[in-house]
Amino acid sequence: MIMPRGEQLLLPANPWFIGLTLFLALVVNLLPTSNWIWMPDILLLVLAFWGVHQPQRMGMGTAFALGLLMDVQHTALLGQHALVYVLVMFITQTNSRRLLWFSGWAQALQMLPVFFLAHALQMLIRMAAGGIFPGFWLALAPLLESLLWPLAIAVLLAPQRRALVHDDERPL
Repeated sequence: MIMPRGEQLLLPANPWFIGLTLFLALVVNLLPTSNWIWMPDILLLVLAFWGVHQPQRMGMGTAFALGLLMDVQHTALLGQHALVYVLVMFITQTNSRRLLWFSGWAQALQMLPVFFLAHALQMLIRMAAGGIFPGFWLALAPLLESLLWPLAIAVLLAPQRRALVHDDERPL
């Protein structure tokens, strides 16, 4: 793939770092504040990020397993989060090559409908199972997730960035 002009060449992502970020996002989602309807789903954000930036290392099986963990934690209908996480992973993996050509804010705009779809699908599944309408505060969560997208790019790609100053001690 040809690099966009002005983009820095990145090192390969360490699988341990990917696992650590997924674990930390899961821990953040397990906090008591994650039950507030307007809170962004940090695990969904990190899964979508790795689905865009490392589609060959991030599988739908991982998204499904993490979704089942979130279903158990939220005592939700079993498979609700799993279905949504797998759908988001599919969308991000199929569009990853196109999304990487855009800047961080343009990617955030591209991801906004994906996040809205994810939360709308969760709400429809919850309501089909007999839940009540959570209110229009639900629309804030995808907005916050898309606003956090450029921050996720800066933080999660930081270990992969090469040094700007060439050093004879480092091979890259």
